[in-house]
Amino acid sequence: MSSQQEPQLDQKPLTPSKMQQQSPRLSTRLQHHPYQPPAGFDAVEPGVHHASTVIFPNVAAMRARDWRSKAGYTYGLHGTPTTFILEERLAALDGGRHCVLCPSGLSAIALVDLALLQQGDTMLLPSNVYGPSRELAERLLTAWGIEHRLYDARCTPDELAALITPQTRLLWLEAPGSVTMEMPDLRGLIAVARQHGVRTAIDATWAAGIALQPFDLGVDVVMQALTKYQSGGADLLMGSVTTRDDALHERLLLTHMRLGLGVSGDDVARVLRGLHTLPLRYHAHDASARRIAQWMQGQPAVAQVLHPALPGSPGHAHWQRDCCAAGGLFSVVFQPCHSAAQIDAFVDALQLFKIGYSWGGPVSLAVPYDVQLMRPPSHWPHAGGLVRLAIGLEDADDLIADLRQAMQRLIPTD
Repeated sequence: MSSQQEPQLDQKPLTPSKMQQQSPRLSTRLQHHPYQPPAGFDAVEPGVHHASTVIFPNVAAMRARDWRSKAGYTYGLHGTPTTFILEERLAALDGGRHCVLCPSGLSAIALVDLALLQQGDTMLLPSNVYGPSRELAERLLTAWGIEHRLYDARCTPDELAALITPQTRLLWLEAPGSVTMEMPDLRGLIAVARQHGVRTAIDATWAAGIALQPFDLGVDVVMQALTKYQSGGADLLMGSVTTRDDALHERLLLTHMRLGLGVSGDDVARVLRGLHTLPLRYHAHDASARRIAQWMQGQPAVAQVLHPALPGSPGHAHWQRDCCAAGGLFSVVFQPCHSAAQIDAFVDALQLFKIGYSWGGPVSLAVPYDVQLMRPPSHWPHAGGLVRLAIGLEDADDLIADLRQAMQRLIPTD
């Protein structure tokens, strides 16, 4: 061998005894370190588990586990200790037995629709339904052969019964309605649906498991956008679907798996943390909103305040019968003499109220809407513009002062 040649590596394989004696190298030790923390740790907040892969102790355990059962873990998408804890707490909050988490409130609505409807079916939506839910029905479900019909949220049980056909499979309810805040006759509408064998689902985000218990009224599915009150921080998106019926939950769970709906462990931890203060925050929002709504009723520029707890608001009697609280959301209808530009100027003039969608967070929000573009004419009797106010956790007197100074854009004092 010349001095320029590279020395040849020893090609002899390691014997078993040599393999046992050789310690794993650094990169292997980093992946397979033997240390395990001791059992017995406990704290107020559950641990945050991040996982796609779940490790099984052996092949038999892997084959024995069922991803549909909370008795064990199979894959991160189907649940970790963190997500199971939140699902169980939400089921208890809603008064149900089973809960699944979704990446947003809208995805939770889509889960219900896709699990319970198929080609040839029809669902009934209130005309004040959450806008993206209606868009889902109009743009996607219709293309797949699933029809929908709109009903007036103020309708009587007999009027709803007249809309039900043999193809009707699902009735959606909103309590109160999106933006326009009508409180429907839940008991009457649910009873009609049950008489006709129609499943019922309710968007109960406004109630947050506190103001209303829909399962006690006979609802089949409770959907919530945890983005709102449960989170409380205006910093995440998440939804939930809760049921009491085992077979119905199985149907939802299978669709949930097939759609690959998953949530972040960190976001789940934020919602779990928010649940500790949910009742306190909800009642604080409620108290401030009622006070501010009553003040708004006395303003000359205001035609009507739409707040379920206020006498004269659509469905107030139904709210009195079925609810025990009202949250922080209401809408203001302005006198028809005030133009859209004036109402926009009022919103722009607000300083503490920020302009933005959603609600249930710590900061108050204001959004103007053109309801004439959102509702069938016969379902909306007002000619004036509307502003939805979401009352946060600021001092109510400061919020009233902010509304007062902005109102001067509509009715100048000089």
